[in-house]
Amino acid sequence: MNFGFFGLQYSFGLQQANMSPIYSYLGAEESSLPLLWLAGPMTGLIVQPIIGAVSDKTITKWGRRTPYFLLGAIFCSLALFAMPFSSSVWMAASILWILDSANNVTQEPYRAFVSDKLDPKQHSLGFLTQSAFTGLGQTLSYLTPFLLINFLAFSEEGKIGRIPTTTFIAFMIGAVVSIGSILWTLKTTKEIPLTEEEKQKIRQSPKGVGSTFAEIGEAIRDMPRTMKLMGPMMLFSWYAMFIYWQYIAKCLSKSLYNTVDAESPLFRKAELLVGPLGAFYNAIAFVSAFGLAWLARKYSPKYLHSLCLLLAGIGLLSIPYIKNQNLLFIPMIGMGVSWASMMGNPYIMLASSIPKDRTGVYMGIFNMFIVIPMLIETFTIPMYYTSWLGNDPINAILLAGVLLILASLSTLLIRFERPVENLVMPVVGAGH
Repeated sequence: MNFGFFGLQYSFGLQQANMSPIYSYLGAEESSLPLLWLAGPMTGLIVQPIIGAVSDKTITKWGRRTPYFLLGAIFCSLALFAMPFSSSVWMAASILWILDSANNVTQEPYRAFVSDKLDPKQHSLGFLTQSAFTGLGQTLSYLTPFLLINFLAFSEEGKIGRIPTTTFIAFMIGAVVSIGSILWTLKTTKEIPLTEEEKQKIRQSPKGVGSTFAEIGEAIRDMPRTMKLMGPMMLFSWYAMFIYWQYIAKCLSKSLYNTVDAESPLFRKAELLVGPLGAFYNAIAFVSAFGLAWLARKYSPKYLHSLCLLLAGIGLLSIPYIKNQNLLFIPMIGMGVSWASMMGNPYIMLASSIPKDRTGVYMGIFNMFIVIPMLIETFTIPMYYTSWLGNDPINAILLAGVLLILASLSTLLIRFERPVENLVMPVVGAGH
């Protein structure tokens, strides 16, 4: 079931590792990169709650979730295939909007599908196994150009049009992996059929665009207390992660080589180091997720998540003071464990607190807890980067470390309140 999530995360990894370089190859100004990256958080903010709400009320012979993540996977593969053929910045940006929309159409019904298939006592194993496949998919996507160059003898300088050959091929591989993984999931894992009572309830519910938005509004109004208490944790952690992705290359260039000059070969050396570091922490996420699944069942997922965020925060605070690039892999262990936890433990806490018949809409709304911090970071960092952070990327990474520690502390404030229909089979570790 989680193999489909591997393909989805391979696609996300390709974006994280390659979109800024692609924009640069096509002539984008550095100052415009944050706006060109808005597709991800904006489509997540708009698409996922809508698709989540609609999928809750869908009845087809294929199931209620399947049509959405299959359609999303098809458009995702087409966009991945088209991306390296981009001839201009705005062509690439337009394709990215389609790609991110398709990813979001696939992702939320897929998360709801996992929740639908599992008993509450299995949520920890299901969602943290899902986070393992997140780590695996993103690890391989980060490493694909490296493997093409070092094992298949592709030229590092070779280009097809204005895009490096290895990047071009990586996106072709991504197109195949994306649709292939979803088709494999559809072949091997079927949705649990709705009961006649559930179908009747869906048929009697209001239909149309207006009712969908009304459903989202009602769900926000009736949001479980547990979900509300997760807000500060999500704000601090995802604001911090967006800072990390944007400034880690410049931070390493400054801390290791004392330069942030993009024309310097030392800056390029620091930029290339980000790839192996990213692959490493995603590999750690893949490996550690299975251990986290066992720990989440044995202990409370909130305490486990708090510890993981704390390790990541301490790791980021140490990065600027490490002068040996090989030692930088040590704080990446904390980042990897935290990344695995971020992809699993919040969903364990969420799934235990929301009504089963509104899983899709609440999973979609919960994605807003991720994308809104990203949007806030995008528009607020320029306001204080010079005045408060001294125009120094090292200070930006230190800020991210502090925010992850605040996220860790915020996690301890969460209290679980499960809806009546979820009380039949209690979640291990709940009730704190």
